[in-house]
Amino acid sequence: MNERREQGIANQQGIANQHDVARFVAALRSAGLDVTSDATVAFVDSLGLINRDDPIQVYWASRACLVCCTDDIGVHDAVFDRFFFGVDDMLLPPMSIDRRIEIGFDELDASDDDRNDDPAPSREPDQAVRFSAVESLRERDFADCSAAELDELSAAIDRLRPTIEQRRARRQRAGRRRDMVDIRRSIDAAIRTEGEVLTLRHRHRTKRPRRVVVLVDVSGSMEPYARMLVRFGHAVAQATRRAEVFALGTRVTRITRELERRHPDAALGAAAASIEDWSGGTRLGDGLREFVDRWGQRGVARGAIVVILSDGWDRRDPADLEAAMARLSRLAHRIIWVNPLRASPGYAPLARGMAAALPYCDEFVDGHSFASLDALVAIIAGDGRRADDAFRAASLSRVAEPSRADDAAGAR
Repeated sequence: MNERREQGIANQQGIANQHDVARFVAALRSAGLDVTSDATVAFVDSLGLINRDDPIQVYWASRACLVCCTDDIGVHDAVFDRFFFGVDDMLLPPMSIDRRIEIGFDELDASDDDRNDDPAPSREPDQAVRFSAVESLRERDFADCSAAELDELSAAIDRLRPTIEQRRARRQRAGRRRDMVDIRRSIDAAIRTEGEVLTLRHRHRTKRPRRVVVLVDVSGSMEPYARMLVRFGHAVAQATRRAEVFALGTRVTRITRELERRHPDAALGAAAASIEDWSGGTRLGDGLREFVDRWGQRGVARGAIVVILSDGWDRRDPADLEAAMARLSRLAHRIIWVNPLRASPGYAPLARGMAAALPYCDEFVDGHSFASLDALVAIIAGDGRRADDAFRAASLSRVAEPSRADDAAGAR
């Protein structure tokens, strides 16, 4: 038995100590794993049922209790080897757990020693092990990602579950909060004390999540981003029942029902099949006007958080887009415009469509990467970053002025 394995078994014998368990769990969390307190308690309980001197048993107990998805197995293995055996997996070629058990820990350690003795080891050009693929791709532009990287980011987007901003509802509920006196319950209580009002009963208004409307531009100019943004719309639809998702191109397509499917790939495939103008032209102003006429004024957009994911390119008269945005701003609670091009160096909203729509937006944010979509989740929840003062002042001054469409209607 070599020195490294003896050191590993020594650590295994000390794992019963809660301090050692806490250090191991802290190492997993530092590497990016989401290890809950319940999982930690289950791991401690499992240590009493196995042979702590056997590294393989401890490994499987740790993997069964502390790993929640298959994507985290590689991270867990790297932390486990480094914590118990002093092996840095960042220097090792990728190895599946089946192969790890097959060759045995002694043989693995021997291969490590041989590699350290050889000043120029021969290694196959395998992919290096990394702690978190999503972290390394977090800031990567979707347009620059390969197909495999987009699949990894798609899985991360599927796990997003936005928290929706709450609003006060009309329904009231009995409680200790003293928003208003509940006269009926107070009189009922007084009847039991011969008409003497000893205590007042109170009630308060309940809260419910706001409706979220997601409008995704699927025109040709948005081709590098449309798939990921529709996937974000699926994440929103899975997070709340009060969500509506539409596709904007040369027409407006409601894809809410397709995105209600739980499986992301099936939902995305059904949505793509229902959108006849995917990667076609764009009539942003006409599309927004049609949305307001058919769905917005009928209640879909009233008091809702409207998220528009588009680059702002429009082939038609920007006055039509401005008029549609003016109407939408009077219906919606907030309008969040997500532009994937905003993160480009030297970007300025000079496109006529984007310049016409910007004054009616409460937020103007990026949408080119997973990090930007993660930030968008906080903005939808109402606790994200707000627009800067200059942009807000310009927006308010522009909204206060009557639109050109209103002027024309008044002249007629």
